[in-house]
Amino acid sequence: MLRTLDISRSALVAQRERMNVIAGNIANAQTTRNANGEVEPFQRRYVEFFSESTRGKKGPSEVGFRVHVDQSTGPRLVHDPGHPDADPETGMVAFPEINLMNEFADAILASRAYEANTSAIQMTRQMAEQTLRLLQ
Repeated sequence: MLRTLDISRSALVAQRERMNVIAGNIANAQTTRNANGEVEPFQRRYVEFFSESTRGKKGPSEVGFRVHVDQSTGPRLVHDPGHPDADPETGMVAFPEINLMNEFADAILASRAYEANTSAIQMTRQMAEQTLRLLQ
């Protein structure tokens, strides 16, 4: 039963990180500068999940994750010559290519997965309690 708790715990951590990445994407949907103040639109981030086998243990694996920067999608160009970050020649401003609807849908999916894992932890706890009662 402890193995089940470890798997659910790792999934909770992974989904929490997914929610943090989504929140960062939403917060930076209009960001046109990098951390150094240079004109460079924010690049969307996403989380990749994978099975992470634990040392020497057989059976189900824990959930691992990696945060990636989406390098395949270019910026969204908007004609706004009055914007301080507009290209002086074309008047185009490079904004991040972040679809808020997709981000909100991903946030709902991550929230549901988080809830499912907390339910699995609660069920495991209840099973352990019932097992202890039977052994008394």
